[in-house]
Amino acid sequence: MKFEELLQAVGEEPLFESGLLLAGNVDPADVQRQLSRWADAGKLLQMRRGLYALAPPYRKTHPHPFLVANHLVRGSYVSLQSALSHYGLIPEGVPVTTSVTTGRPGNWRTPLGIYDFRHIQADLLTGYRRIPVAAGQEAFVATPEKALLDLIYLEPGADDPSYLGELRLQHLDRTDLESLASQAAAAGRPKLVRAAEWIIRQAAVDALEYETL
Repeated sequence: MKFEELLQAVGEEPLFESGLLLAGNVDPADVQRQLSRWADAGKLLQMRRGLYALAPPYRKTHPHPFLVANHLVRGSYVSLQSALSHYGLIPEGVPVTTSVTTGRPGNWRTPLGIYDFRHIQADLLTGYRRIPVAAGQEAFVATPEKALLDLIYLEPGADDPSYLGELRLQHLDRTDLESLASQAAAAGRPKLVRAAEWIIRQAAVDALEYETL
């Protein structure tokens, strides 16, 4: 395969799997050797084994970090501070894209950023959806309510009012507080229920303060 042929095949894609190039009468070993050469030459960026992005100036679409995260670990979804920042519920941007998975936790350092994967119990792998994150790109991301609950579940002491206060939660009117309470109750973890109750009270305080402005 020539590089021009690769550009014709994947030039419009933000990411591609090497398996897409194995259709037809091709030698898988030869394809892998070519991909390795192009990565060494700086024409490709290798995210993990078998997952690549075209390097500038060859790529036409920059992969969104959430899309990269979904592809690094299949079956994961973006959550915690990454999702909260995306929705504007916390004031800070976050340099690491964090996801949850029922698989092994891990940290990936790639040419397109750092990606952290936290382990979560299978019964809690709910409350996410596929949303647009960039032009022509969609990713699985926790809902605002589930991103909060995932953070509380995974961080020690995260149901403590001092911890919740330090998050500086904002724009809580963008959350479905009834869904937050029902998801916390359905999870069967008292820690989540306590934190959800505090967040709901804080949302009421914020609403009252807004009305008095």
